Amino acid sequence: MIDSPLSVPSGAPPSAGPQSTAVLPVSPRAGRLLVLVAVFVSAACGLVYELELVAIASYLIGNSVTQASVVLSVMVFAMGVGSLLAKHLRCRAAAAFGAVEAALALVGGCSALVLYAGFVWGASTRLLLVVFSLAIGVLIGAEVPLLMTLIQRIRRQDAGGAVADLFAADYVGALVGGLAFPFLLLPLLGQLTGALLTGAVNAIAGGTLVLWLFRHDLSARARRRLLAVNLAVLVLLATLAAGVGDFERAARYAVYGADVRVALQTDVQEIVLTGGAHRPATDLDLYVNGRLRVSGRDEHRYHEALVHPAMRGPHARVLILGGGDGLAAREVLRHPGVDRVDVVAPDEELADLARTDPALSALNGHAYDDPRLQAVHADAFQWLREERTGGASRPYDVVIADLPDPGVTESAKLYSREFFGLAARALAPAGRLAVHAGATAEPRAFWTVDASVRAARLRTVPYSAERRSARAGAGRARAPRDWGFLLAARTPPELGLDARPGRRSLTPAMLRDGARAIERTRVPGLPPSTLVRPRYGEAATPGG
Repeated sequence: MIDSPLSVPSGAPPSAGPQSTAVLPVSPRAGRLLVLVAVFVSAACGLVYELELVAIASYLIGNSVTQASVVLSVMVFAMGVGSLLAKHLRCRAAAAFGAVEAALALVGGCSALVLYAGFVWGASTRLLLVVFSLAIGVLIGAEVPLLMTLIQRIRRQDAGGAVADLFAADYVGALVGGLAFPFLLLPLLGQLTGALLTGAVNAIAGGTLVLWLFRHDLSARARRRLLAVNLAVLVLLATLAAGVGDFERAARYAVYGADVRVALQTDVQEIVLTGGAHRPATDLDLYVNGRLRVSGRDEHRYHEALVHPAMRGPHARVLILGGGDGLAAREVLRHPGVDRVDVVAPDEELADLARTDPALSALNGHAYDDPRLQAVHADAFQWLREERTGGASRPYDVVIADLPDPGVTESAKLYSREFFGLAARALAPAGRLAVHAGATAEPRAFWTVDASVRAARLRTVPYSAERRSARAGAGRARAPRDWGFLLAARTPPELGLDARPGRRSLTPAMLRDGARAIERTRVPGLPPSTLVRPRYGEAATPGG
């Protein structure tokens, strides 16, 4: 049954009770539809804020599982608090909903920018994450009770039916917002502009619903105030969106210094190159997702230690997993007798940069110009799984895993027992596997990698290499953390080097010293890491 709108004289104050029927500029049927559209838009924006917090926290802090758990748990708790608080606002549901949406647009729209600014300029990113999760959760939680009151004021219906309609629109909106974030907003606009645009959409939807559809519920003074607040929010969001480029440049300057030459946001990661333009290539630094991946001053120590022990023996066919910068391939190609090098790395744009950037290509010895090198742009785990199915491909004499540290959540599967089992299947009977196993300062992670490789029925020899660079990425200095490596094979491998000259620093004595040093950190009895039970902790700085 549809109630008839109440006749309210022009200029009369709004009804104080949530049970009275609203005076609408459209039919009740159209009014209900517009409220459900507002529910849809609010849900989509709310989920975008949620995903944006998880994404930027994972990027800035690391360990996406932890960040997602913090955001989701805190936000769900705060939504319950917001729902309780909204009970006291139902007598002025229209005005309260307009204020909530304006506040949500401001807080949610600015959240990514403030989190990034806090990370760059020294604020506690974890504290900011919790604060924004609480604030956004409280505001989202207040939406549904207020919208329930508004939709009941258009047409009274049983509570179950009203709840079903609202939650249907809410869940569909969440679906659209959840898909729009990774496939539309993030690739086209980036995290900062995408969040600001979402805030603007949120403000427009909430303001339109209240200031037009429920305008008779507000006094003239309340309408003017709400209009002014929404316009101020939209102007602020637009101003911040216009300045995102300048903000990002200032942030890069603060993080990386004034020598940034290249800054790319690919589908896989953020890549920044500094130095090396008018100076030797050894002054080049490569940052991936804000962390130092390659320092031209000492990268040769890492790549020589990773590659050369494994190249002692047959090495006609070599597989490099990761290593899109071409630096591991440079060391492989220095060995005579190499017929083919396959590099499997996920980011095509990093490979293009390694091929075309003058400083980076000089540093990698123009490895991508060598006809023996074949680049494949794919996830290493998936590629191994598909390529080795049925054993159709020829085995490799050497497999080199030049991957980020095992503590990074996204790379945990690349340090699992299953991954090393696939790598072992790719090896020839006498083949060797070389693994970058993290920093020696994190012995539990290193020896968990060792346990995972041994669980794949390979024998291992651990060793380390000294890291001279004290820069850790994100503009922060710290003490050097030596690199840890594993040499593995089906039979006990012998750690050593061939007699080929040309290495800049690595010697047999250094290998022996590195093996003794890493052995002193041994943590016995650690179980292997698996896909369903990853055992690595917080993210560390990637090696290389």
